[in-house]
Amino acid sequence: MTDTTRIVTPFGAESTAAEVVAGIDLGGKRIVVTGGASGIGVETARALAGAGAEVTLAVRNTEAGERTAADITATTGNKQVHVAPLDLADLGSVRTFAAGWDGPLHVLINNAGVMASPLMRTGTGWELQFATNHLGHFALATSLLGALTAAGGARVVSVSSAAHLRSAVIFEDLMSENRAYDPWLAYGQAKTANVLFAVEATRRWADAGIYTNALMPGGIRTNLQRYVSDEELDRMRQASGGNAPQWKTVEQGAATSVLVAASPLVEGVGGRYFENCNEAGPNQPGTRTGVASYALDPDAASRLWTVSESLIAS
Repeated sequence: MTDTTRIVTPFGAESTAAEVVAGIDLGGKRIVVTGGASGIGVETARALAGAGAEVTLAVRNTEAGERTAADITATTGNKQVHVAPLDLADLGSVRTFAAGWDGPLHVLINNAGVMASPLMRTGTGWELQFATNHLGHFALATSLLGALTAAGGARVVSVSSAAHLRSAVIFEDLMSENRAYDPWLAYGQAKTANVLFAVEATRRWADAGIYTNALMPGGIRTNLQRYVSDEELDRMRQASGGNAPQWKTVEQGAATSVLVAASPLVEGVGGRYFENCNEAGPNQPGTRTGVASYALDPDAASRLWTVSESLIAS
């Protein structure tokens, strides 16, 4: 990918989700936001509902979801904000959600996530971060393929992170069974998987009008960091030196998700990685910006898809 093909927009690091979607009419569009009851998921959903979309918050805590939906309706006037249960670490929950979906789905925003958690495993024995951040969303998207196809020009948004720069996907030990568990490397692997998913999903689904992109929302203080102490966050920022990004507001953190989900500026674009509302360039050594070449590797993307299909089928 060369610089001449890179998507550049009028928006940047300080843009908000509302600014990105201003003037865009999403009336008639149906959108699902996983993890829509907390963090940037709330403001992603709010901006899209404010533009007229019908938004479903797919969440583990439906009580929190109902409170969020009521708040979004109150602030936007949009009464088409729904809540549905979804636990991405439980394939049964994922399949129940997908089976219950009726009609087309125009945008799926794979937003929910777990960051740098202690070693935990799902009932299937999968490492929690890989299971939740990648496999659950993979199962959700593939299960909703019919609904996405029916939309006639759907988008899938894969919320990744600059943490993907910490680790490629370690195919030989996806579940951290044969090496010492490092919560940040496990998180990085899962975030790389989010980018590889966008690459392969676009290759497979573009002919059906479905385009998938990945993104880095930026550094935002949310419940996502519940397993990370303030001291560790400060230490990481200091270690970044002059490359340490500034904290974004939640409204700014949701902006790139909303751009990828709804902006005509990325119409017909897929398999790419965005940050600060623009397509990212290659990562430069010693920096925490840009995209790693291994995250865009089509061979790794194809391999991950095959492995993921096998895992969720077992």
